[in-house]
Order: sequence, then structure tokens, then C-alpha cells
Amino acid sequence: MMEMQLSSIRMDEKRGEQLIILKEKDGEKRRLPIIIGPYEAEAIRMKMKGITPPRPLTHDLLMSTIKGLGAKLEGIIVDSLSEGIFFAKLMIVTQEGEEVKIDARPSDAIALALRANVPIFVAEEVIDLTTASP
Repeated sequence: MMEMQLSSIRMDEKRGEQLIILKEKDGEKRRLPIIIGPYEAEAIRMKMKGITPPRPLTHDLLMSTIKGLGAKLEGIIVDSLSEGIFFAKLMIVTQEGEEVKIDARPSDAIALALRANVPIFVAEEVIDLTTASP
């Protein structure tokens, strides 16, 4: 597993798609672009800019639910790539100390990671398939 951090959110002008760019936290500084939806992009942008909406958005609601149940988001992992689609997991520790991995879209997982200030990991095999040097 490699720890990465959110570098930027960009618009692919040719295809009209939103991209999040993850970059390697230490080391070679490889990058991983992931296409995401416009609503997820906006939720991530708002958090990056420090904007707090007057009412909780979906990602804020889920973070409140995790905390309300006495659990803790420990990190997220982008763990596979199949037919051009990325898959991620939320790594949650329950109140009883049980480690649980929950399937998530990478965009949602990253939005939650930013809200909880937890690490973002990517499986080496995903990095090897998709990254380019800076």
C-alpha cells in the first residue's frame, strides 16, 4: 500500500469530466487521476476550501453517523481497478475494536478521508497500472 494525498481537482476539458489527482505522499511523487462525478467534486472542493454548509451534506452526515455509533474512520484505500473503474474501501474501527472494510466509490471515500483527516492509501498494483511520473 502506498500513502497518497489529494493534489488537485481538475476539469478534463476534452471530455467534460471532473478528475481528482492523487499524488504519492513520499518518494517518487507518482500521480493517480480518477474520474469523479460533479457532486462529489463539489463536496471535495468545499472541504478543501474550508466551506461548511449550513446543513450537513451526505459525506458530513456519514461522518456524523460513524462517530455517533462510536466508530472511527481510520483511513481509506483504493484497492482495485477493473475495466477502467476504481474501487475503494473505508477502513473503520468499531466501538468494540473490530476492523471493518466497507465498499465505497473512491470519490466518496476521499471526501470522507478529507473530513476525518485520515490517510488515503492506494494498492501498489493500482499504482503500477495507472500512474505517470510528474
